[in-house]
Amino acid sequence: MRKQHFLWLMAGVVLLFAACNRDEEIIVAEVTQVAPPDSTVASDSAWQVRILGFYLLNEGNMGSNKSTLDYMDLTTGNYHRNIYAEANPDVPKELGDVGNDIAIYGSKLYAVINCSNKVEVMNKYTARRLGQIDIPNCRYIKFHEGYAYVTSYAGPVDINPDYEQTGYVAKVDTATFQVVARCLVGFQPDELEIVGEKIYVANSGGYMVPNYESTVSVIDIQSFTEIKRIEVAINLHRLEADRYGNLWVSSRGDYYNEPSRLYWIDTETDTYGGTLPVAVSEMTLDGDSLYLYSSEFSYITMNWDITFGIVDVSKKELVTRNFLADGEEQKITMPYGIMIHPVSKDIYLTDAANYAYPGALICFDRDGHKKWDVQTGDIPAHFALLHEKFYIPDAE
Repeated sequence: MRKQHFLWLMAGVVLLFAACNRDEEIIVAEVTQVAPPDSTVASDSAWQVRILGFYLLNEGNMGSNKSTLDYMDLTTGNYHRNIYAEANPDVPKELGDVGNDIAIYGSKLYAVINCSNKVEVMNKYTARRLGQIDIPNCRYIKFHEGYAYVTSYAGPVDINPDYEQTGYVAKVDTATFQVVARCLVGFQPDELEIVGEKIYVANSGGYMVPNYESTVSVIDIQSFTEIKRIEVAINLHRLEADRYGNLWVSSRGDYYNEPSRLYWIDTETDTYGGTLPVAVSEMTLDGDSLYLYSSEFSYITMNWDITFGIVDVSKKELVTRNFLADGEEQKITMPYGIMIHPVSKDIYLTDAANYAYPGALICFDRDGHKKWDVQTGDIPAHFALLHEKFYIPDAE
């Protein structure tokens, strides 16, 4: 969930609109064939990886308890909408309130449900519920050697420049679903990334308008203590680590005079590296190509500036400000999530539209031409790729 303060008023309007128009709606599981079957296999020496499909977590409007889970089966070309409710009919409140992140680790699927204060744990093949991890105002999740690391705002949802509760990273035993340790960081920590034996955390201070945070916390995994904070920029959000030892960091800016920007940190020295003049709402790394989009709002112009770009991380250069083919960007109202297929290089973008009604998932080929689209749940946002890895002895 993007806790940008200008969205709170919008959220209230959306909830009123949705309440007036959708009181009687009951979302049921749906299956739609949108693409031909794809049995894409990637090979790496004696190993083969078969891409089965991906999960898409729909955030749902805050306070509406309408986060849902969809699944795109690439082996059949079928899109399955709202699968959690179907797989778990005995769970009374279904998935919960505001899905903020999703990931697969081992045999399990983890969905971070922000305002329900939990991480939902499921079987990665069936989405059948296995249990939950209780973490207040939880945000993002990463894994390392049998543990899940989850950022938490710790305190309540409250826009307050004098907010007093700092956030933390929770260390969770993935076998028992128990929080075994906590490490305090800055205010309202968002995405985290693990590089070697260190955890990096983007501190946003997003609730503390206009007193935003501006640092990335560095945590030593072995001692699970914060060892440093790196000054970067205000209202930090996303993190991506490349193979050159750089950590890419996005800032939302302040929606007035401080624009959203992309920065990098040298993880060898844990020092600030530099910046590129490109706005970022979400980003994902494919090889040396950092795909990103921005839906940047300005209180000065009262307009949204939407862009789709690629950064070459090896050269630290912006390659293009529009990775879609000419005119294709007009088919998206409000981009809200992105994933790149690791083999075909198809580009998956989600569209939150007006935030009040079901959104859309749109698939583009590697050249940015639209292939297909399908209706999703409300505010589609976060992807988790499902694959199987096989060992082929004769390949050695």
